[in-house]
Amino acid sequence: MHDPYFPDAGNGGYDVGHYALTLDYTPHTRHLTGTAVITARATQDLSAFDLDLAGLHVDSVTVEGRGAGWSRSGQELTVRPHDGLSDGETFRTTVRYSGTPRTLTDPDGSKEGWLPTADGTLGLGEPVGSMAWFPGNHHPADKASYDITVTVPKGLQAVSNGELTDRSTKGGRTAYHWHTAQPMASYLATVAVGHYDIARTTGPHGLPVVTAVDPHQAGAAAGVLAKIPAIIEWEETNFGPYPFSSTGAIVDRPDDAGYALETQTRPVFPGAPDTSTLVHELAHQWYGDSVTPESWRDMWLNEGFATYAEWLYKEDHGGPSTRETFTRYYDGDHEQIWAFPPAKPSSAAHISDSPVYERGAMVLEKIRRTTGDDTFYDIIQGWAAAHRHGTASTAEFTAYVEKKAPDKDFGEIWKDWLYGDGKPRHP
Repeated sequence: MHDPYFPDAGNGGYDVGHYALTLDYTPHTRHLTGTAVITARATQDLSAFDLDLAGLHVDSVTVEGRGAGWSRSGQELTVRPHDGLSDGETFRTTVRYSGTPRTLTDPDGSKEGWLPTADGTLGLGEPVGSMAWFPGNHHPADKASYDITVTVPKGLQAVSNGELTDRSTKGGRTAYHWHTAQPMASYLATVAVGHYDIARTTGPHGLPVVTAVDPHQAGAAAGVLAKIPAIIEWEETNFGPYPFSSTGAIVDRPDDAGYALETQTRPVFPGAPDTSTLVHELAHQWYGDSVTPESWRDMWLNEGFATYAEWLYKEDHGGPSTRETFTRYYDGDHEQIWAFPPAKPSSAAHISDSPVYERGAMVLEKIRRTTGDDTFYDIIQGWAAAHRHGTASTAEFTAYVEKKAPDKDFGEIWKDWLYGDGKPRHP
């Protein structure tokens, strides 16, 4: 497993099926104690294998209950099982670790990993920040189910992905157990510790909606978060059935993180989001979370789709049409859009730049104009269904589009809009 933009992230030789993370965190001291039980299947004979872990102290490692040798080099934790592992064998690795988790700086200068907040912490993982708080195979192509149990001082809440299955208090500390049954890429895992107003409502067809809001943001966030059920219903109409067993949001304070993130089932927002941002991050539950990029080169399959969802929502709710939005970007003073093609970001520092978002959305508008609405919606819904809970690449997407509309010529769109340098001549 080799990523063109983050070559140190992810490891070959095995596929993770499940992470069971047991974390104990005290915000006052910033001390984390963790146990990660990683259930995986060997995809080749293994005498050793690597996990990604940035910082923290490794206390012990076992494989199948027996002590294993281990060593560290940078973010690589190399594990040497007592007995070799055979191709196809399922094995369980337990890593006990502790320390002060790091806040990492991305190539674009943004912060990820373990972000201390005014009253707790935020664990954010895109693209590789999750390795700051648990060992794993931190590449989007290796998805797994999760159980995340977080113990914090009594009076604080710990919120994560999926559904809360248990909460118990003992000795002045409260443990929260969250379960994510559907496969999740590690960059979409989150832990939010702090004081939150937690509300539980329902969305379409009884879908649980769980929101956790910093009390300082409660007033500002109430109105927009009340739109979640209606937005999910609108997105289901456009993108197909919602892919997970719950939804919601985590709203922290504006200075706790510099960006919103589509953490699976429960996006994180720095302060109350506007409606467009909420639409964007919830659209990611289909495009990015359920259908996850095969590598970080395919980031536009996340961001182009979620940006186009914003355009569609505005079109359907009294705003400009997607064609008008497209034209505004094409004719306006938006030189940054043409810096590089969506499917070929110029470097790791630019995978979240405008060409990936807005020009990625423009590719979808070009497809829509070429196919007409009926086929276009067949494409975007079918794409989400065909790769539900899986991973996919740009090449797979273009092949899928051509298969769905065999009588149309997409050569110019791929050549000029998706892969081409500079501003295409014709809008």
